[in-house]
Amino acid sequence: MMQPLLEQFLGRSHSLFMPDWLRSQPLLQEKIAGSRVLVVGAAGSIGSSFVKQLVPFHPKTLHLVDPAENNLVELVRDLRSSSALIPDHFKTLSIPMGSREFSCFLSSEPEYDYVVNFSALKHVRVERDPYSLMRMLTVNLFALESLLRRLAHSPQTKVFSVSSDKAVNPANLMGAGKALMERLLTSFSDRTPYSTARFANVAFSDGSLLHGFCRRFEKGQPLSAPTDVRRYFISYEESGQLCLLACFLGENREVFIPRMDPSTDLKSFAEIAELFLQAKGFEAKRYDSDRAARAAAISRSADDRSWPCHFSGSDTSGEKPFEEFVGEGERADFDRFDTLGVIAGTLPENNSALAETLARLEEIRHSDLWRVEDMADAIRIAVPELEHRLLDRNLDQKM
Repeated sequence: MMQPLLEQFLGRSHSLFMPDWLRSQPLLQEKIAGSRVLVVGAAGSIGSSFVKQLVPFHPKTLHLVDPAENNLVELVRDLRSSSALIPDHFKTLSIPMGSREFSCFLSSEPEYDYVVNFSALKHVRVERDPYSLMRMLTVNLFALESLLRRLAHSPQTKVFSVSSDKAVNPANLMGAGKALMERLLTSFSDRTPYSTARFANVAFSDGSLLHGFCRRFEKGQPLSAPTDVRRYFISYEESGQLCLLACFLGENREVFIPRMDPSTDLKSFAEIAELFLQAKGFEAKRYDSDRAARAAAISRSADDRSWPCHFSGSDTSGEKPFEEFVGEGERADFDRFDTLGVIAGTLPENNSALAETLARLEEIRHSDLWRVEDMADAIRIAVPELEHRLLDRNLDQKM
């Protein structure tokens, strides 16, 4: 996505976090230089941005892990084609976290100073069936639990694992899974310190609806978006900066959040679609149904400067009108940074609810019958604030 186009969507010409980013350069250099860093999920949208902005701080060791081998190759090409000095101890591995290969790899390496985790399935679409949902829980939760059990014997290692604004008052099981992830991290935090970050949608990241606008436009397809769903957006650069600041400057059990104003920063997907078309030199032409929009896309002439769109209210499982960064009972400190808030966590008195949720999910995983409703009930034991509505319609049934 060209920078001027991105600036038009975000409403800013420089990074939201620039004041804190510039002010923190000496401390980041002190924390990162000479350290051993492992980045898991390194080739995704956020992970690759993190890695590119990490390298100039000169870690001694940088190991990148991601099962998406093509994306990992592209990341290495980007790094090797830049002016950044790649560490001598640099290694990439196309393996998934939680696998036997990953475990053997960790056994072959000295302890890391920082283990940074971006490995996750992020789509609300996983709620359409229990098999995709279980895959999400395996990647987002059980693999991390396995890693934390291993790192509990490495007290010098700090963990950063990225969270989401969807973890706050979750309306879908992906968000509830991120809330579970935060609570899992906290349960190990007396042995392994951690910090995390909740943040907005990364504009035009792979697989996102905005990324879909680009692909649909290239293919001559109509655009489709909900009118009643609003989200916060940040750029690739901002996502990497937020995670770097949270990872290396965050204290144990701290959650970093962006300082954003709901009155100005929340944007609907339909609004973004119209801005996207305007930037491309087109005007959105609304149709009452996706069928009519598809027909118009097929018949439109090459010189037509209008673009068929179908915007409608959300009627699928797991959607929430807007996201939040601070949950009930939490307090964000906005005095420490100019552009960030920090939520300080505490060690829970007991982890019985979390342990019961994990045990129930394990029982389901090893049974022969999987149901989304049973998984949701198990998750709700540890995340009682989950307001999950399983509707008859999912995102795969919409244009």
